[in-house]
Amino acid sequence: MAWLKWLLLCLVLFSPLGIDIYLPAIPDIASGLGSSESLVQSTVSLFLLMMGLGQLLAGPLADRFGRRPVAMAGILIYLAGALLAVVADSGALFVASRLIQGIAVCATSVVAFSAVRDKLDGEESAQAYSFLNGALNIVPALAPLLGGILAEHYGWQAPFWFLACYSVLMLAVVWRYLPETRPQGTRQSSGIPFDRYWAIVRNPRFLAFAMVNGTGMGMVLTYVSLAPTVLMNQNGLSPLGFSLVFGANALWIMTASFMANWVIRRFGQRVCLGVSLVWHLLAALALALAFSHFGSDPWGYMIPVALGCAGFAASLGPATGLALSPFGDEAGVASSLVLFIQMALASVIGLAAVALPLAPQWALCVTMVLAALVVVRALRMARHLAP
Repeated sequence: MAWLKWLLLCLVLFSPLGIDIYLPAIPDIASGLGSSESLVQSTVSLFLLMMGLGQLLAGPLADRFGRRPVAMAGILIYLAGALLAVVADSGALFVASRLIQGIAVCATSVVAFSAVRDKLDGEESAQAYSFLNGALNIVPALAPLLGGILAEHYGWQAPFWFLACYSVLMLAVVWRYLPETRPQGTRQSSGIPFDRYWAIVRNPRFLAFAMVNGTGMGMVLTYVSLAPTVLMNQNGLSPLGFSLVFGANALWIMTASFMANWVIRRFGQRVCLGVSLVWHLLAALALALAFSHFGSDPWGYMIPVALGCAGFAASLGPATGLALSPFGDEAGVASSLVLFIQMALASVIGLAAVALPLAPQWALCVTMVLAALVVVRALRMARHLAP
């Protein structure tokens, strides 16, 4: 299973690569297209929103046609979106390219999450989800730096050429090495199974744990959206300095995810959720105190951010595993619904936080408190589950 986890990791990398690699090039993209930076920045949330909506279709397709063909179709669509970004000559075409790639990554993500559920159960699945979350955070650490270097030397289109090349490589790898993991008894649907989605989302256990992922991701998305304002505009960091700080936090998230994996193995999923609650509460308190006493200070911002991101890292594996565990015969549909809630709720939270008439630090603090409250609800639900 170890080699399969690394292959699945390569599939889920399509999402963070698609988000992070072009962040340092946003000013150049806006200038090159004659568009506003706000429009280009909005494609981050739009990418996630389309990724969430696409889950509703990708899950049933993965259950009906299998994991391999859906993964390959998603990679081909992602390749088309990358090439459209390369040739885009207007803001509208660029937005369209990001929407296409957002739809595409829903397929690769659903396949990765479904394959874990196909092969593993219980705490083993939670450990696998934590592994994927932890390992993929190396991309936010390196992708902005790589994208900035590519854009500086070869133009803002270069990061999207890189995404196109990665798509071609992964298409060959999936064709050759990805096994079909769909169980024989998988429940299938001829269309979008709204009745099954409704039945699953009405399950209090599923909804409680899926919302942990959504609010945690919303907090991280708020940080990603507002960090350039806080670190570059308010504190004067250069694009390179921003990339280094952003990357350092991503490496910390990876470390926190591996720590969460150890906690799951040693103490179980419920204890790990409790640890995530502590991280979230400390983050909100630290940010409120730092901003109240020191104003806009980069350390006063990034230390609470690191605490909050550790809370998300600690909650993702247990929450995903506990949400999906009752749905072994329809893992694709259930996985797609988890990811839909995660991405759609995160997009709503991120857009709302940016629109709030608050300082960026206070807007982020609100999302940290919200994430903590949802973890409290999930912990109450977990008390009624078998250890």
